[in-house]
Amino acid sequence: MAEAHQAVAFQFTITPEGIDLQLSRQALGQIYRSGLRCWKKRLSRMKNRVLKGVYPASPSSWLFVVIVILATMYTQSDPSMGLITKIQEHLPLSLSLTLSAQGQTMVSALLFSTLLWLSLILALRFCLKVLLSYHRWMFEQHGRISTITKVWVSLVRLLSSRTPLLYSYQTSLPHLPVPAIRDTLERFLESVRPLQSPADFERVSRLAADFERTLGNRLQRYLKLKALWATNYVSDWWEEYVYLRGRSPIMVNSNYYGMDFLYVTPTSNQAARAGNTITALLLYRRKVNREELKPSRIPGTVIPLCAAQCERMFNTTRAPGEETDVLQHWQDSEFVAVYHRGRYYRLWVYRAGRLLSPREIQYQIQKILDDPSPPQAGEEKLGALTAGNRTPWARVRKQYFSSGVNKRSLDCIEKAAFFVSLDEQEEGMKGDDPEGNLDCYAKALLHGKCYDRWFDKSFSVVVFKNGKTGLNAEHSWADAPTVAHLWEFTLATDAFQLGYDIDGNCRGEVEHSLPPPQRLTWDIPPEVQAQVSESLAVAQALADDVDCHVFPFMEFGKGRMKKLKISPDAFIQLSLQLAYYRDRGGFCLTYEASMTRLFREGRTETVRSCSSESCAFVLALEEEECCSLFRKAAEKHQNLYRLAMTGSGIDRHLFCLYVVSKYLGVDSPFLKEVLSEPWRLSTSQTPVQQMELFDLVNHPEFISLGGGFGPVADDGYGVSYIIVGENMVNFHVSCKHSCKETVSERIFTQVLKMDKENPVKQMTQKGCTWSFVY
Repeated sequence: MAEAHQAVAFQFTITPEGIDLQLSRQALGQIYRSGLRCWKKRLSRMKNRVLKGVYPASPSSWLFVVIVILATMYTQSDPSMGLITKIQEHLPLSLSLTLSAQGQTMVSALLFSTLLWLSLILALRFCLKVLLSYHRWMFEQHGRISTITKVWVSLVRLLSSRTPLLYSYQTSLPHLPVPAIRDTLERFLESVRPLQSPADFERVSRLAADFERTLGNRLQRYLKLKALWATNYVSDWWEEYVYLRGRSPIMVNSNYYGMDFLYVTPTSNQAARAGNTITALLLYRRKVNREELKPSRIPGTVIPLCAAQCERMFNTTRAPGEETDVLQHWQDSEFVAVYHRGRYYRLWVYRAGRLLSPREIQYQIQKILDDPSPPQAGEEKLGALTAGNRTPWARVRKQYFSSGVNKRSLDCIEKAAFFVSLDEQEEGMKGDDPEGNLDCYAKALLHGKCYDRWFDKSFSVVVFKNGKTGLNAEHSWADAPTVAHLWEFTLATDAFQLGYDIDGNCRGEVEHSLPPPQRLTWDIPPEVQAQVSESLAVAQALADDVDCHVFPFMEFGKGRMKKLKISPDAFIQLSLQLAYYRDRGGFCLTYEASMTRLFREGRTETVRSCSSESCAFVLALEEEECCSLFRKAAEKHQNLYRLAMTGSGIDRHLFCLYVVSKYLGVDSPFLKEVLSEPWRLSTSQTPVQQMELFDLVNHPEFISLGGGFGPVADDGYGVSYIIVGENMVNFHVSCKHSCKETVSERIFTQVLKMDKENPVKQMTQKGCTWSFVY
């Protein structure tokens, strides 16, 4: 076999004349090219470390400083005010003996110039950090920018004039501040006032006052100490206690999904779509490794966002533990793991340091699709272990997957760049029931068959039989905007750059001598098979209980909302408050995710969207007296969102105080009650971050569907939405069949969906006419 022959670089035999070497030129050439690629990557990383280490200055600025110092010395001036002479006096004796007096002066001047240059870099970085700590610009009204903010923008632009690498801003981002405990408690009481009766609110107010007076300040001191020591006082505890210590299934409960284009499928050839998608993902990884991606920014501004979540995007898996899981990340991986019809494969995507062409990857994928071999005993549903409860999976992994053939095969999956699932189903908006098929599409991505995804991987790409794609992402390593950025790039690169030929195949040539994908082998004993069945039963019950509904709303979108001078996000959140009220007859604690990536290693904060102002608006709408209340509620929501983004949220602070109390072994009735409150309405917006990749004017059919997640509460809704262009909003709603009071489709089709005969309800109050979804 060709691949077996090339597996060794040389052979040798013992002859009477000595050792006879039989060298394989092709194999040695591959070793050379592979090693060359590794060294190029090492040199690239070293170069990037230097470039981002001196940002916002440049390495060439060192030469400028040296020339200025030497030129000043040439004019018989001492710019160092005696420091160069001091350095010369303390040069090593061996150096002093070998250099002339002029040479010693030159070396001292170079050392002084270098120290001065480093000091200037630190000063510039400190100035940039101070500038990025200014957040009052977020609270200013549109079109009424203060002079201070204008000067601030100019200074930020000046210090950011050099083209940054992906991680250039990391050391200049401010640390997340710890809010004053009194401010947090006041905002908390304000958020729960519309949800509680007067008696309950009075009781919670007393608990909050007692907490502040007794235990609160003690816990706050520990938290401030951590904030001084750690980069981010929230993120590590959030990752560990909210995600990694969870013992319930991560499928549905934690993982989320992203969808393909709504109307367009670039090719119906499954292998071809997989080839382009895998190539696009690996091109994105190359940009991440080389730090060629532009740092994400607040839309329309020069303000950078933290890029730390990109570091663990690829070559990462969540390894189960009996008490807590562990995120494992490898520096690099030259293969992906593929699942098809119950079989697992390792697919090498590099050949002698060269990334395979999309056509070659398609060729390899087609070999997997054409493989007629059946699954091994216990192999087909092995992925159910990652879909069930975490502790049983951890025990089985430790006992049966820590050595031998099982460990080697498991390592191939866990160390892969990412996971690829080739589904035998056809999904998308198709057939006689496009809406119903979209719902099935969402469920296929959220949980599939409960065993045909590897839910522990950082993300799993799913390619369906008709060429439709999507992904399922594990949540602990990053939040949805990071994965959405990756998926936007993948879809755009697949459709607009890589493309397909007239027959729907990938472009490029094929080297037919490529070794075939490697089939992974397993030794699954009856005990493991029994646990697989048990985990599958748990996962299947969870999947069957999920009710998903995908709702593309196309009556109007961001364009009309902005004409009303209302934040589109606030408009949608108030719509959701109205929807929930009409659906359930009351209000509930509402979770909206807001990023805190203005700060280093920031993740999310909660916007408590249900406020006194939003409740007043909804109640007034039933009486058709709501225009001014609507604007007041929208302004309140925007202010809550800004507070969350700038580190003045409620829930992460209270969460960290609770963690400190557990470490100290003390109980707080107030914190226990706050953190046990269910989020019956959990919402999240998936923003489109790279609009320049999509031409929705000339190609409006390339509309992204966004993605969604499972319900947070058993008796609540999970709502994800993406604002696409000016005239469309895509909603993803989930709830549970086991709760008779929640129906995912009803919340829109019966509450927010427009009446066909009266699509726009006009409301007039004090001369203000505006449109609202009825």
